Parts: sequence; C-alpha cells; structure tokens
Amino acid sequence: MAIKVNLDRVLLDRKMSLTQLAEQVGITLANLSILKTGKARAVRFSTLDALCRELDCQPADILVYEPDEDVKLAAE
Repeated sequence: MAIKVNLDRVLLDRKMSLTQLAEQVGITLANLSILKTGKARAVRFSTLDALCRELDCQPADILVYEPDEDVKLAAE
C-alpha cells in the first residue's frame, strides 16, 4: 500500500506513548496499534481529527503517500 503511517515518529517527537494517546483520544489500544503498524484499511475523519488535536499536528504528519516500487516501475 502506498499510504504510510508515521504515527510512531510523531509519538516519539511528542514523547508520548501509544497507551497515553489511546486514553486521550478515546480509541482502544488495539485499534490504535493497528493504525500505527499500517494494517488499518480505513481511518475515520473523526479519528484523524482527534489524533491531530491531541498530537498538535497536521494529517500529513501522520499519513504520507509513497508510491510502491512496482507501481513506479510499471509506469516507466
């Protein structure tokens, strides 16, 4: 998948644990972990809004588009 999740980097920058963020945002630790590892297939805007509010960041700080190598090669 070409969408990468940088939640671990943002958490490190904020010196915050995943557990702390889960409590502040009101999301289960399991669901937040799925998002952090990039295994989530969807993110609600309300969740993204809560994450950005608590982390004082922009959505682009958490989600990044990086084309897959095989897609790049096929386009050439």
